[in-house]
This record gives sequence, C-alpha cells and structure tokens, in this order.
Amino acid sequence: MDVERTNKEGGFINLKLTKNESLVLFDFLGRLNAEERKELFEDQAEERVLWNIECLLEKELEEPVRKDYKESVQKARDNVRDEIE
Repeated sequence: MDVERTNKEGGFINLKLTKNESLVLFDFLGRLNAEERKELFEDQAEERVLWNIECLLEKELEEPVRKDYKESVQKARDNVRDEIE
C-alpha cells in the first residue's frame, strides 16, 4: 500500500493498493457496511467515508461479479496475510 499526498491544502490523497489488498478491503467493507453497527462510529461521517471507499473499489474490481468471488477473496487474503512462523 502506498500513500501519496497530492495537495497540501487539504485536497486529495492518493492511496495505492495492490489488487489483493483492494479485494480484501472491499470484502471487509461490504460485510461491515451491511451490518447495523452504529456503536462503531463516533460520527456518521466515518460511516459515509467507508461507504464511499466501498463504492470506489466496486467500480475498479471485476471479482465481485464473478462466480468464484469467495475463492478470489480467499486467495487474496492468503497473499496479503502476514506469514506466521
């Protein structure tokens, strides 16, 4: 994951994620956003930001509409996960 500031005056910040990171994050946000867990948020703006990120990822990913979505997510998790020794 790479973070790059594009505007010092509070404009945009670019986040660069690998395909695997994007898929893992999309799946997590989808599960989180599907639940009514208002106690997790101090402000509705936090929830809005997560919805927006989920939407942006959905536009970029092709896996969510494929039949092997769950398998794709599992492979992505395996690739992102820290190795345990």
